[in-house]
Amino acid sequence: MNLSLKPWNTFGIDRQAHQIICVENTQQLLNAWQSAVQSQQPVLILGEGSNVLFLEDFIGTVIINRIKGIDVHEEADAWLLHVGAGENWHSLVQWTLEQGMPGLENLALIPGCVGSSPIQNIGAYGVELQRVCSYVDCMELSSGESQRLSADACRFGYRDSIFKHEYQDRYAITAVGLRLAKFWQPVLTYGDLTRLDPATVTPQQVFDSVCQMRTSKLPDPKVNGNAGSFFKNPVISAEKARILLASFPHAPHYPQADGSVKLAAGWLIDQCQLKGTSLGGAAVHHLQALVLINTGHATSEDVVRLAHFVRQSVGDKFDIWLEPEVRFIGCSGEVNAVEVIA
Repeated sequence: MNLSLKPWNTFGIDRQAHQIICVENTQQLLNAWQSAVQSQQPVLILGEGSNVLFLEDFIGTVIINRIKGIDVHEEADAWLLHVGAGENWHSLVQWTLEQGMPGLENLALIPGCVGSSPIQNIGAYGVELQRVCSYVDCMELSSGESQRLSADACRFGYRDSIFKHEYQDRYAITAVGLRLAKFWQPVLTYGDLTRLDPATVTPQQVFDSVCQMRTSKLPDPKVNGNAGSFFKNPVISAEKARILLASFPHAPHYPQADGSVKLAAGWLIDQCQLKGTSLGGAAVHHLQALVLINTGHATSEDVVRLAHFVRQSVGDKFDIWLEPEVRFIGCSGEVNAVEVIA
């Protein structure tokens, strides 16, 4: 049996899977995984498919995680949330604000499910998940045993975590624990947020501003398939940054705690005048150079060729080599995205 993956990836790439199963609790997830393994099939667990590019038909079982539920425990100085991995991330952000529990507003409109958030350590406008994450619950797929990892044990980094390494294929995320402090402090370091007054701004105003920035620059996946930011913002050494800024003094740059400097990948791509560039059915978005879109009938080969062209153009101009943020999925599982587009 071959089933279309097009509804299950926001890029809208038309690939097939041998089997697609939606699960609503940990037992269903475990049963689906073990059944596939017993049949000697590869298995892929997806949330909303908002950060994947299917390179080929998937020859095994795709499990769609729809484990829902939000539990709140109130303490004197914080709200503690326990959120099912299958909850929609943006809906959670909206709900917490409606309940008077701010802290996630900078992360509004990030596509995908809650269970995907720790894998990437999602972040936007100066805030990363690790700022509010208390723990991640996961299940060892071979044994069915549950495990709770503290935020420190998750080894969060820039768009990185233990779930991209040792835990990538052996564990499934089932829930995420969040801690939202009652003493709210706005983070207003990026974009239009810098124009807001920290003394008077409200969480709702931050949320509204983030939504406005994202909707004005980012394409709607329902109109033009995409996976959001295609490339990671590169982090370079202080010395390399000094040389770059000598030639491009207005380049956006963000010094990091370890002395390195993070650059804006979108700005680098923009300097190569690539907005609107298309190859086959894939194109660089005309408003946000960091986003590659499906103009209607893109194949994964179109996207890969365009990503290679963008990476090569930036590399030739700046000697900075971009890495995809999007996960590349081959016929039996995730593959090295850099190697694919190099």
